[in-house]
Amino acid sequence: MSEQPQEDARASTPSRIPEFRSREEEAEFWDTHDVTDYLDELRPVRVRAMPNLSNGMTVRLDSADREAIGRIAAERGVGPSTLVRMWIKERLRAEP
Repeated sequence: MSEQPQEDARASTPSRIPEFRSREEEAEFWDTHDVTDYLDELRPVRVRAMPNLSNGMTVRLDSADREAIGRIAAERGVGPSTLVRMWIKERLRAEP
């Protein structure tokens, strides 16, 4: 007689992890739930780290400019480094 393959227990049990409509909804779920309570429903995955494709640069600013950049960045909902990078890209695109 041939043996029937055993079913994966995960396949026959409904998941306690809901379907998410957005990343924000998923983030909210995991912020309020302990992932160790769901280990039996998770599968390992391979992750390949990509090298950082950008290079850093140090720019010295006086306190007033640094504070102004921080304030403007906060008003726009971005970090100071992101704001400065956006400004530099805008200026570089404007150059001939």
